Amino acid sequence: MYKIMTPGPTQVAENVRLARSLECTNPDLDETFVEFYKETCEKISRLLKTKNETLILGGEGILGLEAACASMTEPGDRVLVLDNGIYGKGFADFVSMYGGIPDLYTADYKNTMDPEALKVRLEQDHDYKYATVVHGDTPSGMLNDISRICPLLHQYGIMTVVDSVSAMFGEPVETDAWNIDILCGGSQKAVSAPPGLTFVTISDAAKSSMNSRRTPVASFYANLTTFRNYYEEKWFPYTMPISDIYGLRAAIDNIEADPDMLKRHAMIGEASRKAVREAGLSLYLESGFSNTVTVFEVPDQTTDKAILETMKQDHNIMLAGSFGYLAGKVIRIGHMGSNATVANMTETFAALDATMEKLGVPLNASMEKTFRSQFPS
Repeated sequence: MYKIMTPGPTQVAENVRLARSLECTNPDLDETFVEFYKETCEKISRLLKTKNETLILGGEGILGLEAACASMTEPGDRVLVLDNGIYGKGFADFVSMYGGIPDLYTADYKNTMDPEALKVRLEQDHDYKYATVVHGDTPSGMLNDISRICPLLHQYGIMTVVDSVSAMFGEPVETDAWNIDILCGGSQKAVSAPPGLTFVTISDAAKSSMNSRRTPVASFYANLTTFRNYYEEKWFPYTMPISDIYGLRAAIDNIEADPDMLKRHAMIGEASRKAVREAGLSLYLESGFSNTVTVFEVPDQTTDKAILETMKQDHNIMLAGSFGYLAGKVIRIGHMGSNATVANMTETFAALDATMEKLGVPLNASMEKTFRSQFPS
């Protein structure tokens, strides 16, 4: 098996794997599972600093994004789509799919979203039902400041749907303080559980909007309203993936027991960027660096495929390229969740040093040594 140092899925701790092997009950009939599900949802809400309800859905992180848009959008609704990356722009497809009218606010793809520039735009036009915001755009490693963006949108009466799948638990999130109406996460990023689950927190304002729809949601599975009163009625709209949820609970317990998680991500993110810079490689972004993934440009002397294959074949480590407009142009190192340890990153940078040497890419400094120097023993 490869050591996966990709920006999701990430490495999975043994206690999470073991939790998924527990004996199953019937989640449709056993009320003890309803209690377990609700307790897990409440724990996620607490960790994300919100009093809002959390729902866990049986599907990968994209399901949460689509379900949020499906549940919030009615035909003809204008939706502001904040776009400075692949996933930012991608929200427009979900809005259109459910009859909404996406209005893209497109910003520089190499820099974090500027709230002051956005404010100028909102002063000109703010007649939107809600806005979509990407916290962490994994393909580029972009981080947007939702602590400023979401309150700004709230000032103009615009609800928010936030994709924090690749950022939450590696970057600070204060859902209530930052006026986030729907916050979307996933199991396979910094949570460090296997892929297959998404979870969303839903504000009272968002619930009110969904409940007062004039038209039915044009989906069953991607429909957050189907969970209405699930706890009171002890009934789920579909059979819940019980083993996946057992694993998710163990991963959430791990996060709760790790008070230094955000600090560790910040230190590793900064040390990783320094290692890449001092080696003479070019980070893709100019600002807005996420502490969960480092993205650097493929050197002229080689290709993304050569780097990725050499890392796998010679060092048994899996990194990631990217896709869309970045296909073939960058390499991504995921240092989120269980990946985010000094030992993992030291091994990864040592392998990258050797890979670059083999492929004829000159380095100004050893990435391994630069990285390790930031963590004196």
